[in-house]
Amino acid sequence: MNLVPTKFFVTSSSAVSSISELNAFDRALINAGIGEQNLVSVSSVIPVGAGQIMPIELPMGAVTHCVLAQMRGTEGETISAGIAYGFRKDCKGGYVAEGHLHGSKKSLKADLQWKMNEMARLRGVEFEDISFIIEEQEIPANNYGCCVAALVFTEYRD
Repeated sequence: MNLVPTKFFVTSSSAVSSISELNAFDRALINAGIGEQNLVSVSSVIPVGAGQIMPIELPMGAVTHCVLAQMRGTEGETISAGIAYGFRKDCKGGYVAEGHLHGSKKSLKADLQWKMNEMARLRGVEFEDISFIIEEQEIPANNYGCCVAALVFTEYRD
């Protein structure tokens, strides 16, 4: 069986918790609309013909393939997580780069741009426009924080 995604959406969120980093991560996933799924991390290839859709509600417990970026931290830190994605100019699919860091959205965007440029260089291809979705959070005192960003595959063909 070859599952080839045909649709995807992108989402992101951030959250804090006074209990733990894990609880901040859980809350960020819920806020992003993917907290009730069984997430399976996949690498960074968008298949030929796959199209972007608006975020949709997925069934509870669904095994859900996604490219996921996450960054966790503690009080006083600035954290960022995000993805960049783009389609090849030759119409042969696309790629996703994920990233996370202790630092700003601006710094992460530069890092993601560099990663996408390197993906194109290694493959000898050019991208159409590159899109970014990045979360940044300054974690307040007595809290843990988490930022997430994901490209979520929703439909498949054999």
